[in-house]
Amino acid sequence: MKTIEDIDLTRVPRHVAIIMDGNGRWAQRQSKVRLFGHQHATQAVRDAVEAAARLHVGFLTLYTFSTENWNRPKAEVDGLMQLLVKTINEETPTLMENNVRLCVVGETGRLPQASWQAMQKVIDKTAANTGTILTLALSYSSRWEIAEALKAVVNDAASGKLKADDVDEETLRGYLPSRFIPDPDLLIRTGGELRVSNFLLWQLAYTEFYFTDLLWPDFRQEHFFDAVYDYQNRQRRYGKTGDQVKAK
Repeated sequence: MKTIEDIDLTRVPRHVAIIMDGNGRWAQRQSKVRLFGHQHATQAVRDAVEAAARLHVGFLTLYTFSTENWNRPKAEVDGLMQLLVKTINEETPTLMENNVRLCVVGETGRLPQASWQAMQKVIDKTAANTGTILTLALSYSSRWEIAEALKAVVNDAASGKLKADDVDEETLRGYLPSRFIPDPDLLIRTGGELRVSNFLLWQLAYTEFYFTDLLWPDFRQEHFFDAVYDYQNRQRRYGKTGDQVKAK
């Protein structure tokens, strides 16, 4: 296990994204209902946020609830929404202590009113914080996000604000609901699955992936440091040769 002393603080990833997977399986291994795993994942979230803040990671994005998750059993979804309110209220002091600003990206209109109101209060309370920007991808899917961007492009083209020749990668990026965060440098996925599950598909073009079999409720700060240490020992070439990168 790595500690913060093992990390080169001059080469910390600017943006770390995490797919928090394995809550249900963690609960099932203990003969508990799936919601039990979600309830015991709050410490993992706290550790990830605190580790990011200690390393001065600029952006941390957590895949909290996908649009596909709405298809889960109603009892589990209702329990998750209640847990969301409870957790966000309990973790507000941690966010404030670590100077973390909270943001949300996703179809927030689908959230229960109480859940969104609780979230909005914390977003407002942390708005002046200047440290890590913690973004919860909530009721989110990348295909939804790209479709939303394309709708906006079509509307602006129809109204004459945009011409076809004006559209390039940066133009489209500017229409993405997540345009306020840079592309992730590092993606961490727990739970042993080797896929990205409709998460930040546009933004992950040159992201380094780090997969671990560890189930999310067991994730702690040292596991975050392990992933960052691994990232720092890779060469990011962006289409160039290794020699070209070394020559810079």
